Amino acid sequence: MTLTGGWKARWRALAAVALVFAWQGAFASVEGMPVSSQPSPATRLPQSSVVPGGVLIQPIDAPADREPIVTFAGHRTMVLRVDDQWVAVVGIPLSTEPGPAELLVDFGTPREQRIRFEVRPKEYAVQRLKVAPRHVDLAKSDLERVNQERPRISKALATFSDAEPVTLQLKQPVEGPRSSSYGLRRYFNNQPRNPHTGMDIAAPTGTPVVAPAPGRVIETGDFFFNGKTVFLDHGRGLVTMYCHLSSIEVEPGMEVETGQVIGKVGATGRVTGPHLHWGVALNRTFVDPALFLAPQEALAKSD
Repeated sequence: MTLTGGWKARWRALAAVALVFAWQGAFASVEGMPVSSQPSPATRLPQSSVVPGGVLIQPIDAPADREPIVTFAGHRTMVLRVDDQWVAVVGIPLSTEPGPAELLVDFGTPREQRIRFEVRPKEYAVQRLKVAPRHVDLAKSDLERVNQERPRISKALATFSDAEPVTLQLKQPVEGPRSSSYGLRRYFNNQPRNPHTGMDIAAPTGTPVVAPAPGRVIETGDFFFNGKTVFLDHGRGLVTMYCHLSSIEVEPGMEVETGQVIGKVGATGRVTGPHLHWGVALNRTFVDPALFLAPQEALAKSD
């Protein structure tokens, strides 16, 4: 069958729509698929949720031998080669206003492409906490400490290594119920503060915290707000953070495997009790960790 120019354009548009829907849904859940047809660990992607604090999974049309460089809000994003297709895995900042947004795609030539998408609205819950007054109204010495620590944290979150993540479906780093979920609008002593950008998991002090996937320790420290903290680099801008630990069991530069103990649950920093604060960052922004849990684990451990 010979297609005219108009029909060719229509077929290309239909194919592009079908490809986007396939990527948005095919890897959101592998439960129930035959073992032989399940994607390998290297191709397991997080769940797609195009909302503030969510993740966009966007196919990119580019030659197989030329990896495109994709940026969002001025930061480079993860790009993977999955089943003969380039795919951008993009973290959407929690502060993003719902509405039109766009990716910038650089093909290494004068040609650039802008891919537009729509960020949908999402309402997050409200949480009110009582903490020691010094953690809300900071003394001058505490504020100086926070300002000194901030560059170390920012540098860790800006890590972008060339190695691809082994998987983008993560193991929950500690057993226990969620005491606070991502996105909560938080009030400390009735004073509004930034929304919660991680998942809090309640567990007794001393409970082992394990790496959710292979990675490299890029930073550790005892910070004013976060307490004893570990940062792991999993590759291509995927960085995970573990806060309020009672002890740190690793050192910067160490390679860790899935399930390896990296620290123990504690109550250091600004907390109301022992728990793990788990943060997951893509392209320098914290996104909802629940999107990275295997679908059956996310369902079993939902609020």
